[in-house]
Amino acid sequence: MTRAFNLIKNKYLIAGIAFLTWMLFFDRNDLMSQYEYRQQLTKLEAEKEFYTIESGKTVKDLTELTTDRSKLEKFAREKYLMKKENEDVFVIIKEEGKKDKSSLF
Repeated sequence: MTRAFNLIKNKYLIAGIAFLTWMLFFDRNDLMSQYEYRQQLTKLEAEKEFYTIESGKTVKDLTELTTDRSKLEKFAREKYLMKKENEDVFVIIKEEGKKDKSSLF
């Protein structure tokens, strides 16, 4: 019993426990902050990968559009609805979730 009392009374042990408590819970870089930083890092790495892939696709499309005239014409027709002078363009929009009158009752 006296050994436990002497151990608790040890100033180095008390200082060590106080230091660990401060570093784990009250410091600017405590455990919760480290966890949040790790989550943010994971999210940013996923975004970086996404934007790297999208950038690669864009560069590929740009090289195709600058080298191939038929690809440029196809791109202009699909994305910007451009047409030749003697053409008519019809845009078809699909409706989603159209309900029958019988399904309402």
